Amino acid sequence: MSPFAAELVGTALLMLTGTATNANVVLADTKGHNSGWLVIGTGWALAVYVGVVVASPTSGAHLNPAVTLGLALAGQFAWAQVLPY
Repeated sequence: MSPFAAELVGTALLMLTGTATNANVVLADTKGHNSGWLVIGTGWALAVYVGVVVASPTSGAHLNPAVTLGLALAGQFAWAQVLPY
């Protein structure tokens, strides 16, 4: 898998899992309805974990353009690779 594809899949899983957690808490007729901030925080933490586990072997699991820009500004990531990430 290319680094671009790994970032795409990792970010997609992060957003899908995280927003599904929010939907579970907010929507009526779900098992997690009104369960609160602890469930949302735990769900998003697991979403980040899933995204990182999927993307890290190939791309380093930046999953966020701010991370890529920060690493490039610090000199730890090549500027030529910033746009694909």
